[in-house]
Amino acid sequence: MITPMKIASLPEGRSLREPVTAIVTFGGVGLLPFAPGTWGSAAALPFGWLLAILGGWPALIVGAAIVGAIGWYASNRYVALTGREDPPEIVIDEVAAQWLALSVVPVTLSGFFAAFMVFRLFDTLKPWPASWADQEVEGGTGVMLDDLIAGLYTLLPLAALRILGVI
Repeated sequence: MITPMKIASLPEGRSLREPVTAIVTFGGVGLLPFAPGTWGSAAALPFGWLLAILGGWPALIVGAAIVGAIGWYASNRYVALTGREDPPEIVIDEVAAQWLALSVVPVTLSGFFAAFMVFRLFDTLKPWPASWADQEVEGGTGVMLDDLIAGLYTLLPLAALRILGVI
């Protein structure tokens, strides 16, 4: 018998009906078990594909900036409301950073797969200054900043893979 995935619960007093909670969890994606950041990055891909088809890399950059700004505000509010620094259910930061990473790859399965994998690598390793932002910067700024820095780190290796014809 297959058992359904157990969804993580929100902190006391939070609900997906609240706009701030819905935004930071990307519609509840951040409540999925086992590495919610990976789920957030994966959930960003189809929306990134749509942005790329409609407007290319400029649409991805603008989308990342808009989601980054909204995510910063919502994450700041969520952290203040819950009293928890960088809760794992916040995945809007992964969405913005994943779209940033997608901006340099072709709109192909191999391009999007490479952007997903390279971003997840940098988001997990958090090389400096991403590690500094993760550990030292508080509130919504810290939540968003470490992932956006990791997203920036992905640009060079992905561009190199593209130039080399690997993706």
